[in-house]
Amino acid sequence: MATARPRALFLELWVKVAQTKEHDSKYRERVYALVRRIPSGRVMTYGQIAELLGDGYTPRTVGFCMHSSPDGTPWHRVINAQGKCSTGRVVLPHNKQQLMLEHEGVVFDDGARCDLQTFLYIPKPATKRHKRHKK
Repeated sequence: MATARPRALFLELWVKVAQTKEHDSKYRERVYALVRRIPSGRVMTYGQIAELLGDGYTPRTVGFCMHSSPDGTPWHRVINAQGKCSTGRVVLPHNKQQLMLEHEGVVFDDGARCDLQTFLYIPKPATKRHKRHKK
């Protein structure tokens, strides 16, 4: 059990880092701003959002942010990488997220999965606007 203590320290540090990021409003606001861009009837995954936002973001921390999202943020449009809702143990009724997505036109199969090839939203990259210089 020589690795037990270093592993415990790593986990403890990871939790502290995650909690710090969770409470950092700028960190969370970047997540919410991206989620607000998801159109009705489309979804993004926790991992997809983390990848787009870059260093310091993980699917888990995106999930933490979504649990405390402000009103007006379409939290229900963020699902897991398998195309399933991940709120079964958090939101009552357990299928609220799926019902909300179905109301927007997202179709789920008998295994409660949506087809990500059909419903996944892929945001267009931000374009930089260049000012025209007068000659």
